[in-house]
Amino acid sequence: MIQDDFFKRIETQYNTNLPFVVYRKPNETKVSGVLQKTEDLIFTKKFTEKGFIFSPFDDAEKTVLMPLEASDVIAIPGPFDIAEETGIQSVQKSISTDSKSFHINLIKKGVEAIQNNQFKKVVLSRIESVRISETNPISTFKKLLNKYASAFVYCWYHPKVGLWLGATPETLIKIEGTQFSIMALAGTQDYKGSLDVVWKDKEKQEQKFVTDFIVDSLQNTVEYLKISDIETVKAGNLLHLKTMISARLKPNSSLKDIITRIHPTPAVCGLPKPESKQFIIKNEDYNREFYTGFLGELNLDIIKAPRSGKRNIENRAYAITKKSTQLYVNLRCMQIKDNKAIIYVGGGVTKSSNAESEWEETVSKSQVIKSIL
Repeated sequence: MIQDDFFKRIETQYNTNLPFVVYRKPNETKVSGVLQKTEDLIFTKKFTEKGFIFSPFDDAEKTVLMPLEASDVIAIPGPFDIAEETGIQSVQKSISTDSKSFHINLIKKGVEAIQNNQFKKVVLSRIESVRISETNPISTFKKLLNKYASAFVYCWYHPKVGLWLGATPETLIKIEGTQFSIMALAGTQDYKGSLDVVWKDKEKQEQKFVTDFIVDSLQNTVEYLKISDIETVKAGNLLHLKTMISARLKPNSSLKDIITRIHPTPAVCGLPKPESKQFIIKNEDYNREFYTGFLGELNLDIIKAPRSGKRNIENRAYAITKKSTQLYVNLRCMQIKDNKAIIYVGGGVTKSSNAESEWEETVSKSQVIKSIL
C-alpha cells in the first residue's frame, strides 16, 4: 500500500464515522492502522483479546477495545516524507488569569496535603482549550509524525467516544512472550541543548517514588527482576529522568493482574495510589477521561526467528510465534471537540514543590502539542 492510499483509507474511515486508530511506535518508521468494521463500542475486562486498547485514567472505568477480529489492519513501512500542511490554525492561544490562579492554588493545596501526611506525592493537571478553525485529524497526525520521532504518535477515533491525538514519551508495559519491561519516567526540565544537566532533589525523589512503586507492585508476579541505571532522556522540548525495569513473568501471572497493580502509576497519579487518586478526582476541576490512561497493542502475534550461530544453523528456518503487548501512557495529548483542541498537561507535586515552578512546567509541556497547532 502506498502512502497516499493509506491516508485516504484512514480519512474515509473517519468521514464515514467508523472507529479507527493510526499510530507509529517510538523510533520506528512503520505506521499502522486498525480500522473497525462497525461502529459498535466494545470493551475489554480480562485483557485476553487481540486488538488495540484505549483505557482511561480512572481504573474503575471501562477500557475500549478495537478487536482485530472485527477490524482491517493496514500499514505502510516507511520511511517516507510527509509534506508540511497548513492543517489546523489556532485563533486563541492565551491562558486565562483565572486558570493560572486555580492551578497554582491546586498545587498549594496538594503540597499542604502532603505536609499533613495524606500522601507522599500527587500528580496534578489542567486543560487548555484552544479554538481551531479546521479539524482534519490526519493533518495533525502527520505533523506529529514529523516532529516527534522518539514518541508513540497516534490518532484515535470512535464516534461514541471522541477524537484523541498525542505524542507520548512514556511506555507503560512491553510484554513479549514471558519477557516483561516497564518504564519509570518522572522529573521534568526544559531542554537547552544538552543532556548533561543537574537534577534537583525534588525530581530525583519523584523518580524514586515511581521506580520503587513499580518494583514493589510486581514482586509477586515476576522473577529475575532488573533495574537499569537512571538516565536523562529528551522528549520534544523537555528532559526527563528514566529507569527501565525488566523481568520475566511468572507462569500464573496475567496481564490484567499486572495492569491492576500498576495503573495508574505514581508518575501520573501519586503515592499511595488510592489517596492521591481520590484527591485528584475531588480537586481537579475537570474529568481527565483518557489523559494519563494508556493505549496500545494487545496480545498481537509476532514472529521471532532463532538466533543465528554455528550451533543452530539447522534451526534458523523455524520461527517462533509469540504474543506481544505494547502499551503507552497517554501523555502529551489532546482531544478535538466542538472546534476546540483540549490540551492536557500536568506535573508531579511533592512536599518540596514550588507552585509557580510547577505552573511553568505545565506551560512547557503544553508547547509540545501547541507547537503543531
